[in-house]
Amino acid sequence: MKAAVWHGVKDIRVEEVDLRALRDDEVKVKVAWAGICGSDLHEYQEGPVFIPVDAKADLTNEVAPITMGHEFAGVIEEVGSQVKNFKVGDRVVINPTLTYRTKHEDIDRYDGFNFIGLHGNGGFAKYANVPESNIHRLADNLTLQDGALVEPMAVAVQAVKDAGVTLGDAVAVFGAGPIGLLTVIAAKASGASKVIVLDLSDNRLEKAKELGATHIINSGKEDPVQAVRAIVADGVDVSFEVAGVAPTFKQAIDVTKARGNMMIVSIFARPIEWNPIHLTNTGVNLLSSIVYTPTMFQRTIDAMAAGQLNPQGIITSQIKLDEIVDKGFEALTNDKTQSKILVELSGEK
Repeated sequence: MKAAVWHGVKDIRVEEVDLRALRDDEVKVKVAWAGICGSDLHEYQEGPVFIPVDAKADLTNEVAPITMGHEFAGVIEEVGSQVKNFKVGDRVVINPTLTYRTKHEDIDRYDGFNFIGLHGNGGFAKYANVPESNIHRLADNLTLQDGALVEPMAVAVQAVKDAGVTLGDAVAVFGAGPIGLLTVIAAKASGASKVIVLDLSDNRLEKAKELGATHIINSGKEDPVQAVRAIVADGVDVSFEVAGVAPTFKQAIDVTKARGNMMIVSIFARPIEWNPIHLTNTGVNLLSSIVYTPTMFQRTIDAMAAGQLNPQGIITSQIKLDEIVDKGFEALTNDKTQSKILVELSGEK
């Protein structure tokens, strides 16, 4: 079968691969749609960040070259002998996080922390073998395209919950890429009354406005800290760093009120220079969140099915697997009008 395989920086190849034998506790999913994630883009541009290259990953026992893709949904085509809760024909979405599953889920989500599609073969392929424990049934009123948006939406939902956003809060989001845009949606759904989005791209800022941002600021055209403070004089209750660069990291702290929360959601592929006295002098709490619990993943599906979360507006392109480099990774690198690109596999809706 064809798959998009990571071999190195700027070296993702669509090539023929063999699907390994199905294990007893797994289901074979015929992939319908898969999204290109910001973490996938990091691997393309400057990896390896997560992909194992020198030794096999702890939980997958796999090593590069790796079939990428962790935001995907599809239809079960085969089930292993020990699978109890799913059957052939079920429409499912994949929770790609792999952990040891020996602790409470709030702690367990960081215990092991391997990802299908990054630490092991994933969904940029016709088929994927996935443990039953990583499968969630898709609600009847959600399409398989919707299913491909559940994983990134869950990242934002978990980050907003962990940051403690409540009714009436003022929030600042640094970075209007896909996760930043989904953070806007999640913050609004949690009751934020002001959602201020900052980015260097006017196109992305306009998209943020479409999705619920109350204020947009181009950080290249005006001082971001002054601009936010002009809206909320004492600082926002919560800021989200979703850009992954040193300037926005520091600015996110500077726009947050004393005892407010600054939440890191982005992936920093390289170290930055920063003095922690920045926190000591401002009284800001520094938090981080990158992955969700199984409960929050399911709640994301439920909220999408109920119409409380509507992430479909972040989709900017749909492409074929053969186009994934030029119209996928290169487009996301060079075209700031792009946000979420979905890759069509079976194309089933």
